[in-house]
Amino acid sequence: MASFSSPSHHLNLTKAILNSRTPQQALNLFNSNIKLLNPLKNLEPYSAMIHVLTGAKLYLDARCLIKHLIKTLQSSSKPHCACHLIFNALNTLQTSKLTPNVFGFLIIAFSDMGLIEDALWVYRKTTTFPPMQACNALLHGLVKLRRFDSMWDLYNELLSRGFLPNVVTYGVLINCCCYQADVSKTRELFHELLMKGIRPNVVVYTTVLKVLCNEGKMLEAECMFRLIRDWYFLPTLYTYNVLMNGYCKMDNVERAFEIYQMMIGDGLGPNVVTFGILIDGLCKLGELVAARNYIVSMVKYGVFPNIFVYNCLIDGYCRTGNVSEAVAMCSEMEKLKILPDVFTYSILIKGLCSVGRVEEGSSLLQKMNKDGVVASSITYNSLIDGYCKVGNMEKALEICSQMTEKGVAPNVITFSTLINGYCKAGNMQAAMGFYSEMVIKGLVPDVIAYTALINGYCKNGNMKEALRLHKEMLESGLTPNAFTISSLIDGLCKDGRVSEAFSFFLENTRAGIPENGTDEMDGGFCSPNHVMYTSLIQALCKDGQIFEASKIFSDMRCSGLMVDVPAYIVILEGHFRAKHLIDVLMLHADMIKMGIMPSIAINLVIARGYQEIGDLRSARLCSEDLVVQGLGILNQGEQKALQYIVDEDNKVSL
Repeated sequence: MASFSSPSHHLNLTKAILNSRTPQQALNLFNSNIKLLNPLKNLEPYSAMIHVLTGAKLYLDARCLIKHLIKTLQSSSKPHCACHLIFNALNTLQTSKLTPNVFGFLIIAFSDMGLIEDALWVYRKTTTFPPMQACNALLHGLVKLRRFDSMWDLYNELLSRGFLPNVVTYGVLINCCCYQADVSKTRELFHELLMKGIRPNVVVYTTVLKVLCNEGKMLEAECMFRLIRDWYFLPTLYTYNVLMNGYCKMDNVERAFEIYQMMIGDGLGPNVVTFGILIDGLCKLGELVAARNYIVSMVKYGVFPNIFVYNCLIDGYCRTGNVSEAVAMCSEMEKLKILPDVFTYSILIKGLCSVGRVEEGSSLLQKMNKDGVVASSITYNSLIDGYCKVGNMEKALEICSQMTEKGVAPNVITFSTLINGYCKAGNMQAAMGFYSEMVIKGLVPDVIAYTALINGYCKNGNMKEALRLHKEMLESGLTPNAFTISSLIDGLCKDGRVSEAFSFFLENTRAGIPENGTDEMDGGFCSPNHVMYTSLIQALCKDGQIFEASKIFSDMRCSGLMVDVPAYIVILEGHFRAKHLIDVLMLHADMIKMGIMPSIAINLVIARGYQEIGDLRSARLCSEDLVVQGLGILNQGEQKALQYIVDEDNKVSL
C-alpha cells in the first residue's frame, strides 16, 4: 500500500482518499498513514476522510474521527482554535464528494463533548439547515448545561426556520420542563405531540411521569402509567422506579410496594436504585426493621447494597434518635469495603449533635479529614449548630474557622446558626456582629437570622430594636414565621404594651379569619399558636382585664387549638385574682372534660389560689391531692409552697 510520509505528499493522500473506489478502501488507506499525519500542520486528509465516511452514511465512523480530531487539536497550544480549524478544513475541501451533512456531524460531536459554544458557532456558520439529529443534539447539549432559556430561544429559532420536531425533540423539551418543574408546559408539549400524530416512546412517557411525580401529581402520574402499560408498551425498570420514588416522596410507601409487586409480576428484576427508593421510603417512616429486611431481599436478586442504601439506613436511625445503631451501620458498611462519603459523615455528625454527642461529631470530622473526604458546608454547619445548642460558642467559632481554612465559605445557614446561638446565650452584641459581617459579605439574612435577633432583643426587653428588625425584615421581602410573631407578641406583653400586642396579633395572624385549609403562612398571615394566646392571656390577666383574657381564651378554643396546661394555669390564676370562683370551678371541670387531668402544677396553682382568697377548706382539699401527687417529685420551691399551704390548713383545723 502507498505511503505518504512527506508533508508535500499530503495532497496526494487526500486525492487518493477521495478517489478510492469504496469507503473501506479509503479508510484502509487513511489508517495505514495515520501515524505519519500531523493534524496541527495539515487537516486535508482528515477532512477528506470525514467527507467520504459521511457521504457513505458511515456516520458512527465519521463521528469517532471528528471527536478524535477535536481531542488532538484541543491538546495543542491553541485549543480554542480547534473549532475554526476543523470547520474551515471541511468547508474548503475541493471535491465533488463534499456533503453538507458533515457539518451536522460536527455539531453533534461538539454537543456530545459538552462544547456547546463551538457547536452553536458551527450552526451559525453553516449555510444549509442542519439535519434533525444535529438540531436535537444542540437542544440536548443546552439542557445538559442547564442553559434552559438558551434552549427555548434556539428551539423557537429552529421552528421559525421550518424545523419539524420529532419524538426525540419532544423528549429533550419535556426533559427541560422536568428540570424547570414546569408541569403545565409538560402537559402542553405532550398534548401537542399527540395532536401531531407522533407516537410517544417510553423515554417521553417516563419523563412526563417524572415531571408529574416531582410535583406530587400522583393521581395524574398513575393514569399516565396505566396508559403506557395498557395501551402502548411494557414500562421499563426506570419507569417503575420513577413512579415508586414519587409515591415514597409523598410518604405513600404502601402504594410504592404495590407498584413494586406489579413490576415483579411483569418479569422485571429490581436493581439497586429500586431497593434504594424502597428502603429510603421505609426509613423516612421509621420502619427500620422492614428496611433492614430488604437488604436480605436484595441479595436474592443478586443486587448488593451501595453507599446510597446504607446512607438511607444510617439517616433513618439518626432520625429516630438511635445514633448508636447508625454508627454501627457505618462500621458494617466499612467492613464490606463500602467507604463512607461526605453524605455518610454529614448524616452521622448531624445525628450525633442532635443527641448532644457533639464531641463525637467533632472526632468524626477529624476522621473525615484524615480519610481524605472533603467536608461540605452542610457537614460544618451541623457541627456548628451542635456546639451552639450546648452553649459552647467558642468551639462553634473554632469549627467555623476550620471551615474557612479548608476553603468552604460560610453561608447564610452558618451565620444564622451562630446568630441564633449567641442570641440564646444572651450575647446580643456578638449576634449583631455576625449579622453585620453577614451583610458586608453580601449574604442576605434569612427568616431564621432575623427571628433569632428579634427573639433575643424581646427577651432582653429591647422592643425598639426588635421592632426595627421586624420592619427591616418586611422591607427585605421576607415573611415572618409564627415564631417571629410569637416573640414580638410575648415581648410587647412583657413590656406592658398589651394593647399594642393585641393589635399586632390581629394584624399578623388569621385570628378570626375562617380556616380554608391553607398553610401556616398565607399572604403574610400566620395561624395563631399557643405561645401567642398564652402571652396575651397572661398580660391581660396581669393588667386586670380578666374579661378580655377570657375572650382570648375562648377564641383559642374556637380556633381549634388544644388548650395546654400553661394556658389553663394562666387563666386560672387570673380568675383567682379577680375572685371569680365560679369561673375557676368551670375551668377546672372543663379541663378534666378535655382530658387534661389535674397535675402537680395545676393543683399547686389552685391550692395557692384558694389560700390567697381565704378559702382554706378548698385549699386543704387540693393540698391533700398535692401530697399524694408530690411525694418525691416536687422541686424545692414547690415543696416550700406546699408545706406553707398544709401548715395554714392545720392551723385552721386546730
